[in-house]
Amino acid sequence: MKYLVEPLQIGKFSLKNRLVMPPMATAKCNNDGSMNKEILDYYDEKSQGGYIGLIIIEHSYITQQGRAHEKQLSIADDSFIDGFKTLAATIHKNDSKAVMQINHAGGAAKKEVTGMHVVAPSTVINPFHQEHLIPKELTLKEINEIVHAFGRAALRVKAAGFDGVEIHSAHGYLLNQFFSPLTNKRTDEYGGDVSSRIKIHLEVIKSVRIAVGNDFPILLRLGACDYINGGTTIEDSKFAAIEFAKAGVDMLDISGGLRGYKNPKNSEEGYFSSLTEAIKKVVSIPVILTGGITDAKVAEKLLSEKKADLIGVGRAILNDSDWAKKAIFIS
Repeated sequence: MKYLVEPLQIGKFSLKNRLVMPPMATAKCNNDGSMNKEILDYYDEKSQGGYIGLIIIEHSYITQQGRAHEKQLSIADDSFIDGFKTLAATIHKNDSKAVMQINHAGGAAKKEVTGMHVVAPSTVINPFHQEHLIPKELTLKEINEIVHAFGRAALRVKAAGFDGVEIHSAHGYLLNQFFSPLTNKRTDEYGGDVSSRIKIHLEVIKSVRIAVGNDFPILLRLGACDYINGGTTIEDSKFAAIEFAKAGVDMLDISGGLRGYKNPKNSEEGYFSSLTEAIKKVVSIPVILTGGITDAKVAEKLLSEKKADLIGVGRAILNDSDWAKKAIFIS
């Protein structure tokens, strides 16, 4: 493995190799979103030996209204910081870097989970989640409150000792809903062409950057294509990627849009590689590729072909905690 073991330096952020464990919801925490031994043991096991350069923690909700599901981690107030301090320290003692993903579910939330009205950019249901209620359209005041909630959540991530924070805009959650013209039918400054549909993203990035300072890495997970007529396209995402990089995002983590983490048009390992390759050509910041990768030799090939700068391996590591160790030592 030549490329997979190559270190990467991004400002003061140093990674020992190009292997990433992407965020995967475990539903292992307590009912109130707080940390417990089960989830600490899970991340301890996955990070053993430090073979994974970067571990991105599963999405944590920034407000109760933005909670996606039961037993989802919460970073909605300061009371959760101490639990996350223990998690960050657990991963660090195993010599991996840890980034935490923060999220608002938007129209993907359920009232029976949050106890609150479901909100979204528009009164439109995600076409792939027809079982959800029709959401309430966010007001400008509510959008502003969510923007600031992202910033406060990011500050908690930093206070907990993580190495960076990832903003979630993929898989049909709130920021992805703003990005996609299928779920964003607004006629104000937050809807319309792609530059308007990413207005909230740029405000969130600014809010997060102000909160964490200039030296704390910000990642953004972008649902780069909806794979459906009328949805987001790679051209939208190339434009967005350029703007996000200008706004101060340090790394882009590419995945699917409203359809989630699958590509309906490609089932080969690295099935988002056409997206990452196109985005990598228009930005100078590192790009993470995930998408069904289970073979370390495929990961090496994707890096050698400059499809991406880092490789995310999810399900294979989920199923085999020694996958990274074996991958690093493949001759």
